[in-house]
Amino acid sequence: MTDLGPLNYFLGISATHSSSGLFLSQKKYTVDILERADMLQGKPCRTPADTHKKLDSAGTPVSDPTLYRSLAGALQYLTFTRPDISYAVQQICLYMHDPREPHMNALKRILRYVRGTIDHGLQIHTSSTDGLIAYSDADWGGCSSSRRSTSGYCVFLGDNLLSWSSKRQNVVSRSSAEAEYRGVANAAAETCWLRNLLCELGTPPIKATIVYCDNISSVYMTANPVQHRRTKHIEIDIHFVRDLVTLGHIRVLHVPSRSQYADIFTKGLPSTLFTDFRSSLNVRDTPPDKTAGGC
Repeated sequence: MTDLGPLNYFLGISATHSSSGLFLSQKKYTVDILERADMLQGKPCRTPADTHKKLDSAGTPVSDPTLYRSLAGALQYLTFTRPDISYAVQQICLYMHDPREPHMNALKRILRYVRGTIDHGLQIHTSSTDGLIAYSDADWGGCSSSRRSTSGYCVFLGDNLLSWSSKRQNVVSRSSAEAEYRGVANAAAETCWLRNLLCELGTPPIKATIVYCDNISSVYMTANPVQHRRTKHIEIDIHFVRDLVTLGHIRVLHVPSRSQYADIFTKGLPSTLFTDFRSSLNVRDTPPDKTAGGC
């Protein structure tokens, strides 16, 4: 391996060193996307996803599906430093095989939002806290065409966002508790991988990982050893999470919806709540106090 000095730029991601830590940004890449879409002078909007309408298969086919797929793929790469657009990008990517005009309008809304937050990126703080904390949420039956749920999670190492996901579940859930529990299982699997990675890096977690969920039934199922008829069809996920709880690797706790940061990965949110959650994910404007070694 070769030591190339302090990290400044890597795979389209700029790293700016400051007194508060490290700021990761894809501003140049964002400008390239907006220029390709001819929206560099577009009118900004406050959120990337509509809070009222959800996408389905209806509408007129777009005139240039290749452009749609190209822009959607580019936005996927932008989520590396912009977790705040993960849900909206996941939604438009569901229709890349047959994009319609409502899908293109949703894509343009994301671009308008990105245009207004072009200087935003992911802030990584210097922190002495090394505990893993995860937030898991699911939007039960949110897909109007398939009635599958959308699950999302975010994992923090101390004060820093380490991993996040927004994904439509593979099967239809028969209850909100089932949808939420599948989301908890996905978050638990991610924390297991991160715990193993930290062990390989020589800094094994001392405490159990906390997984926050806003569904009380799901929290009860992680601790109740009794199998009920309504939960037998998700028995594998139940045993997987319970084994981790028994081993002391994770603890599943309830969190109020107003503090459920994973909501931003499962649904469109009002602008005030969206801005609060975005700040909690450490997505913010470029810090003013740059130091030598930044860019």
